[in-house]
Amino acid sequence: MSISSRFAVGVHILTLIEFNKDGVSSSEYLAESVNTNPALIRKIIGMLKKAELVDVHPGIAGANLAKKLSEITLLDVYKAVNVVPENELFSVHENPNPKCLVGRNIQETIIPILSIAQIAMEKVLGSVTIEDIFEDIVEKEKQK
Repeated sequence: MSISSRFAVGVHILTLIEFNKDGVSSSEYLAESVNTNPALIRKIIGMLKKAELVDVHPGIAGANLAKKLSEITLLDVYKAVNVVPENELFSVHENPNPKCLVGRNIQETIIPILSIAQIAMEKVLGSVTIEDIFEDIVEKEKQK
């Protein structure tokens, strides 16, 4: 099981917009960096816009950050692009066989564990900002 790649692409988009803040961050430009098609970028930008993380204006090419880098956490990005109900990382299969000892007990057994795991993940994502990502990339480039 993995989180959709939309999450990493969303982080990529927001970080690249900051690096290109004096230029035009069009979907074509962003798609070239992500190495994907512009239609996917536009879809993810739409999700980021709905979450008020980017500003886009009809008829004007490019996207801009709607908040300061330090105000956008990875949890914000995760919630913006994760399309499962209530941003649940884990889902549990429905209707296990009640005649089976595992089937009748599995949900009550694993749901609390999965909830704790999701809370831990969200705590980590909430403690990292796009500014942290930006600065880490700058440092990595200096070392090359």
